Amino acid sequence: MPTIYRQNGYRFFFYSNDHTPPHTHVEKGKGTAKYLLNDATLVGSRRFNSNELGEMRKIILENLSFFKDKWDEYFKD
Repeated sequence: MPTIYRQNGYRFFFYSNDHTPPHTHVEKGKGTAKYLLNDATLVGSRRFNSNELGEMRKIILENLSFFKDKWDEYFKD
């Protein structure tokens, strides 16, 4: 599970056997979430409130090019 970014206690990562479309997983404490990297759409989450989900989405949008580059770098054919 390569960690690609950390901010405000959130860990953004991919699973080594992940699948398309490009996305990132997020963990903090016992909370988990998954966001698509095309527009930071929330796919699903557990144990996060709406403020936390908004904060994660903002972090992803602020770093979207970096996250996409990391996806392409890790999963290049």
